Amino acid sequence: MALEVVGEAFLSSALAVLFHRMASRPVVDFIQGKKNTTELLYKLKMKLLSVNKWLDDAGERLITDPRVREWLDELKDVLYHTDDLLDDIKSEALCCKLEQEDAGSSSKKSQVLKYFRSFSVNEFEKSLETRILEILNRLELIVNEKEVLNLKEGVKGRTHARLPTTSLVEESSVYGRNEEKEAIIKFLLADDVSGNKTDVLPIVGMGGMGKTTLAQLVYNNDRVEKHFDHHSWVCVLEGFDITKITQSIFRSVSSEAWDMTDLDILQRKLKTSLAGKKFLIVLDDVWTVTDMEWDLFSQPFASGAIGSKIIVTTRIEGVASTIGTLQSQHLLQLSEESCWMVFSKYAFKNANPSLEVIGKQIAQKCKGVPLAAKSLGSLLRCEPSIEKWKEILASGIWELKEKDILPALWLSYHYLPPHLKRCFAYCSIFPQDYEIRKPKLILLWMAEDLLPLKSKTAVEEVGDQYFDELVSRSFLQPGYDDSIFLMHDLIHDLANFVSGEFTVRWEGDDSVLESVGKTRHFSCLTGSFDQWDSLYEAKYLRTLISSWYKRSRYKHPISPDLDSLFLKLQCLRMLNLNGDGIVELPSSIGKLKHLRHFDLSFTEIKKLPDEICTLYNLQTLLLWCCKSLIELPTELGRLVNLRHLDIQYANIKQMPTRMGKMKDLRTLRGEFVLDKHTGGNIVEIKELQQLRGTLWISGLRNIMHVPDALEANLRNKKHLEELVLDWGGRSGEADDTQ
Repeated sequence: MALEVVGEAFLSSALAVLFHRMASRPVVDFIQGKKNTTELLYKLKMKLLSVNKWLDDAGERLITDPRVREWLDELKDVLYHTDDLLDDIKSEALCCKLEQEDAGSSSKKSQVLKYFRSFSVNEFEKSLETRILEILNRLELIVNEKEVLNLKEGVKGRTHARLPTTSLVEESSVYGRNEEKEAIIKFLLADDVSGNKTDVLPIVGMGGMGKTTLAQLVYNNDRVEKHFDHHSWVCVLEGFDITKITQSIFRSVSSEAWDMTDLDILQRKLKTSLAGKKFLIVLDDVWTVTDMEWDLFSQPFASGAIGSKIIVTTRIEGVASTIGTLQSQHLLQLSEESCWMVFSKYAFKNANPSLEVIGKQIAQKCKGVPLAAKSLGSLLRCEPSIEKWKEILASGIWELKEKDILPALWLSYHYLPPHLKRCFAYCSIFPQDYEIRKPKLILLWMAEDLLPLKSKTAVEEVGDQYFDELVSRSFLQPGYDDSIFLMHDLIHDLANFVSGEFTVRWEGDDSVLESVGKTRHFSCLTGSFDQWDSLYEAKYLRTLISSWYKRSRYKHPISPDLDSLFLKLQCLRMLNLNGDGIVELPSSIGKLKHLRHFDLSFTEIKKLPDEICTLYNLQTLLLWCCKSLIELPTELGRLVNLRHLDIQYANIKQMPTRMGKMKDLRTLRGEFVLDKHTGGNIVEIKELQQLRGTLWISGLRNIMHVPDALEANLRNKKHLEELVLDWGGRSGEADDTQ
């Protein structure tokens, strides 16, 4: 893998998304024939392309120069505005399309829905030019600022100062890994562990956890050295170059300074050198390798003796699963005592021992990561001032980590592909130690448009892949059961730094609400929030999570003035009012035309207003455990982009008509209810070809015409895992389920 930092890749990715949306069919069709708007959008695209040229240099200076950080934040804010603009165009285009399809409808509710549109087409078109000009003016100021910052154009190929590793280690500086060391040595000395001639043991952990150090310890152990005929240490670093790695191994086992690049000759010579010999090979810091690459690379090892071993250190679980023949050795954080010993080893060579009390508190902030303890200790070793130590302790450690405290973690972030950078940064919305659930996080990413559509791959499946990649790179870690994932404290701090002022978490401290003008993501998951007026300043907010479910049962939150909330925060894409005592929604909900994800679970809502059916971008509607809710809007089928509907444990009496228009619906949790008036609605299921999981149809006894049931074509629902057919339903009559 190349070590160059490809620009400030977070923004590079955002720009790529914007360019794609500018060229999308809805946008192109909508502005077609509008000369001024077309020209302005073209100018906007050109200006954004020009800004892109300086992102590489800005990304290199992000950590060291606060002014560059501010410049990038200003640019990021403009990109958010541009994205909102393009989403408005897309939404307006969709609205026009649906109105054309319903042109013949004269129903009262259909007319009401048309009336409640946010803008008329003419008003919207007039506002477009003004908004584009405002964005262009801001971009012009940003471009001019590059001269002051002395940003260089097209800086490429810079690398982080990252030295190759060697097999040598100062064992006296290693603490807290004796148990892992002995377990690996025991494995190395066993000649027949799994029945394979050559076994591969992956050592896996996030950056800075000590994978290389542990491999060095066992590689240099006297018992291990005597057990093997040949030893070889290769620092892989820059991708899995088979020829280069094979050259290194061959030079090590043959003592020949030979630079032949013909892989066939190389492998034949290596095979001869290893024939009948027991060897130990360490491949340190492997970032990527495919099955085909590994199969080709490992061909010469078949000539070695039984009991030969390969150790691979990696941050990525996917690498371990590809090449490992044994269960991975996962490195966890050090104990507090061991972390302190590492810190003191480096901090107190020349420092005053009286600083020990403060030093122990600083070491605790390293959260068991040996690299953090070593880096902090080294930094403070030549700092005799107790005031400086107190200042570092009070700083909460992050100010230093931005610069060089955890270079391995920062490098791990830079190695993330751009699309994963954006998904990772979004995770800063969660408080520390929050139990992250995969399906819920994927839906949030989807609402923020962080998951691109790929041909033949559903957006949820893309999210599943992205999530697994973050887990494999140790940015997310498995929790106490298979459904729970956590972020290490230092990884959480890294996410906070990356997201900056654009994400705010309220955890009882009202000071975080003092400046929210640029905030796009806000969450309150740890207390009862009552400062709703403060959020009105965050008028471009995209994510609002205010959930008191599972909080203290003795303190109910103050519910927001929803009408003011919806009128002030019209850029919302994700809104979670889970459990906030909501009993009614105002008609102004129709103003949230960007909304993709709406969670009203555990509320006391009794009815959804018809205006909710104008939220044409809505993808997820969660009404779980809304026990007072007895009906859904009759025009719900207009939500043509809805993919997930959860009405489980609500008390819906019947399903609305035209549900079949929601052709993208993938999950319907709860009952598809047929009462004596709506038995014919069973035919709507015919169009729901994407349904997955469980489909529960109740009230089948209310189907009056057998052809309706046949038309539903249930046997063609190939993605369903479970089908529940309930003849009784909610009428109180005896159920007959099969």
